[in-house]
Amino acid sequence: MPFSRRTAVGLLAFTLGSASGGWPEYALGQFLDEAGPSSSQTTLGDRRLQRYRVGVVVTAVGGPCRGIYATTPVPAEWPEQQVRVISEDFSPAVRSTRFRMLADGVKQMIVSIPLLEAGEEARAVVTYELDRAAILPPVDPTSLTVPSRVDRSLRIFLLPSPYIESRHSKIVRFARDAAGDLEGWAKVEAIYDAVRETVVYTNGDLKGAARALADGEGDCEELTCLFIAACRSQGVPARTVWVEGHCYPEFYLVDGKGNGSWYPCQAAGSRAFGSMPDQLPILQKGDNFRDPDRPAKPLRYVSEFVTGSAVGGGGEPHVQYIREGA
Repeated sequence: MPFSRRTAVGLLAFTLGSASGGWPEYALGQFLDEAGPSSSQTTLGDRRLQRYRVGVVVTAVGGPCRGIYATTPVPAEWPEQQVRVISEDFSPAVRSTRFRMLADGVKQMIVSIPLLEAGEEARAVVTYELDRAAILPPVDPTSLTVPSRVDRSLRIFLLPSPYIESRHSKIVRFARDAAGDLEGWAKVEAIYDAVRETVVYTNGDLKGAARALADGEGDCEELTCLFIAACRSQGVPARTVWVEGHCYPEFYLVDGKGNGSWYPCQAAGSRAFGSMPDQLPILQKGDNFRDPDRPAKPLRYVSEFVTGSAVGGGGEPHVQYIREGA
């Protein structure tokens, strides 16, 4: 499971034919100021090298199968995470593999398998080396402010997302009361502390920001959802970072020159505001995705997906997704 026990892993839709999608333009918010050091520049700390395997194994059970099309998210490059392919394990039955970026933070591997005979197995597994850095707090956070205007690529991080009800009246009131007359960094930190003081960490079913606020309890996903929703209600861009076994939020502020950066915080667990000591593999960033293969509704997390059909009605593709340290 990439971030919690509730992840929608392995969404199987055995249908005729296969799905395909376009290649949306991929844009990242500014993270480092390339023109030189500034008060907003994010500083990277200790680095950790680790290997991570991602892929799919499909077996034709009970008869031959055809038209198998599968997608799985794979690690992408971020300023705090560099990615290098170590090895690829593609079976002869795999006709093609390609990669695409979904806007705002997901890289997918797309696998096409035209035909599998009964009992035949096909593998498409990639082993990556991840160079993951910790993130240190900014040198002068007092100079950071909420952006008065945001770039088009950041606007989605001000809108409601699945389970992040940033326009809910009780969340708006909660954020306003927490922030008071504070500005910039102090405003976001006050929201952060209010979330951690209001919601007690408790495992349970996914319920989102509004229910977590009402119940006064939730786990890392609820704490992250509520912090993001409260930030967005106050005009602060914020998003979810999905890492192996966990998730946490990031918020976006700018310095006096208009240079902006994303700053992480640990909503659940040990207090870490504006920094991130953990070096877990980053799987994706964001919480309001549109997958060309699942266009009906926005996704808070892009899980795996597969389509396929039996030949003669007797077979079924059995799918195993691989996502693990190597």
